[in-house]
Amino acid sequence: MRRFILPFFALVFALTAVSCSKTSASANMTGQSAAQPVMPVASGAVESVAASASASAKTVTLSPEEEKLARVLSSMSDRAKEAIPNGDPKEFLADLQKVLEEEKKFRTDDLSLYFLIDKKHSVGSDYEPKDLIPVKGNDLWNVSRNDLSLRPEAYHGLEELSAAALKDGIKLMVSSTYRSYSYQEKLFARYVAQDGVELAERYSARPGTSQHQLGCAVDFGSITDDWGDTKMGKWVYEHAADYGWSLSFPQGYEDVTGYMWECWHFRYIGREACAFQKKWFGNIQQFMLEFLDAWSAF
Repeated sequence: MRRFILPFFALVFALTAVSCSKTSASANMTGQSAAQPVMPVASGAVESVAASASASAKTVTLSPEEEKLARVLSSMSDRAKEAIPNGDPKEFLADLQKVLEEEKKFRTDDLSLYFLIDKKHSVGSDYEPKDLIPVKGNDLWNVSRNDLSLRPEAYHGLEELSAAALKDGIKLMVSSTYRSYSYQEKLFARYVAQDGVELAERYSARPGTSQHQLGCAVDFGSITDDWGDTKMGKWVYEHAADYGWSLSFPQGYEDVTGYMWECWHFRYIGREACAFQKKWFGNIQQFMLEFLDAWSAF
């Protein structure tokens, strides 16, 4: 995708600033209050864009959806903003609509597959996904233990991913899936006793904050850093998104996700969300889920 000097959110802000500036000027002349709220605009670069906008661009009136987009993006972290490429806000919103339409197909008696869970967003000790399906060893995949399970959407996504892998001569190994609150509580306590709380928090989730409790995350293979260099690991990296699976904790983003790199940990979010994540959020799951969470809140 072509990139410009500024990320695309800056252009949205610039147009918003121009629109609000014109509205304010009109209001000052008529004595009426501005019809549109003044948006927070970054100094320097964004002001430069606004100043250099063509006369036709200055007459653009942002739609309510574009104004909402500007507000949501302005609420995100600087690193998230930096990951977003320049582009057409209308194209972004069209892609977002596909993701939201897909969400309407999700079951309504359970958490969304887009539910944001991390060190700041949690679920209760009593939360358990609906209709968990046991994940047993079969013709499609191997398992490392016999107490695995996934929520139905993730289970069927795993079936599709594993069938595709088999066609390429690779049988996936499923090593960890759903974990209850109590299981995660014991696991985290064990890691704290082993490595201390500061280090444990870098690679293990406190109870209630683990993607595994959602029943849509899978740890593949050996659960070690070298798994990513194996034939299986390379195949999953290349093809996971085609079947709705997204890497949760990429290398170099511990300050974003809160966790060290986990090459083996993938979360099922569906094909549309994976495509949206790759196109607009630098292929970083955390940025995309934070955006969707903020969008729903505005």
